[in-house]
Amino acid sequence: MNAIEVNNLTKKFGAFTAVDNVNFTVKQGEIFGFLGANGAGKSTTIRMLIGVLEPTSGDALVGGHSIMKDPEMVKRNIGYMSQKFSLYNDLTVAENIRFYAGVYGLDGKKYEERKKWVLKVANLENMENALTSSLPGGIKQRLALGTAVIHEPKIVFLDEPTSGVDPISRRNFWDLINDLSAGGTTVLVTTHYLDEAEFCNDIILINAGKIVAQGNSKELKTNYIKNSILEIETDRTVDSLEILEKEKWVGETSVFGNYIHIILNDDTITEKNIIQLLQEQNGINVKRVERIVPTLEDVFIHLIEKDKK
Repeated sequence: MNAIEVNNLTKKFGAFTAVDNVNFTVKQGEIFGFLGANGAGKSTTIRMLIGVLEPTSGDALVGGHSIMKDPEMVKRNIGYMSQKFSLYNDLTVAENIRFYAGVYGLDGKKYEERKKWVLKVANLENMENALTSSLPGGIKQRLALGTAVIHEPKIVFLDEPTSGVDPISRRNFWDLINDLSAGGTTVLVTTHYLDEAEFCNDIILINAGKIVAQGNSKELKTNYIKNSILEIETDRTVDSLEILEKEKWVGETSVFGNYIHIILNDDTITEKNIIQLLQEQNGINVKRVERIVPTLEDVFIHLIEKDKK
């Protein structure tokens, strides 16, 4: 049995369709990435799947329970962490843990065992009385995840869980997610950080409420962009971009820091052609031209541009 089965799920707010006829399945124990820009429909989908927002149409089974027919059973059998970390800043660490343990009916020996586990994963041992508002973002993030899974749910939803924390904290947090998955917990995580998708077993890209692509990282990179991609580094990035965009053999362009990525319409174009155009004809110093494997960001930009047409 799949952990999650989504069937024709739709949510409308008046005339606006936030989620448009979405279908996907999530296997038990996998890390499932739900990716898209802000406003793409990720959080609305999550809110329906955790039973707090009623769909306009369609249904989903979460842990075998229908979100339409039995949303309360769905809520009892999942964990959920929002991008705001779902913690009470005016409570201490111990009080937050006690509160969430009470919500899920934990007490006695089981409560003490899970409390120790939460303190350990959050690196808060011997800091039970610290006010939650005083914690650094990365520590608060781990505490929020610990409280979200204190009852050991088989499925946990993480909605933009790494928003606003530093790169090291993000990496440490993903180590914790991998540990949960290794223990059999199914993790559905929404994010707009495309590099985080590399940690996922399966990925969905969503735009304007519709799924535009699905697969693992390798499949997305190989199945959705067939033309060659060149990465170009020059001493005048903006000028180089403007010149390249005028060429018929350039399909799409994007900027990654000081680098330019172009998708070619004509695979006969070589590195020498780029150097001739930019350096010899326009006096721009070309430091490097290299054919590359597309990144997930390349794939996402390509699919978004395609979806607009």
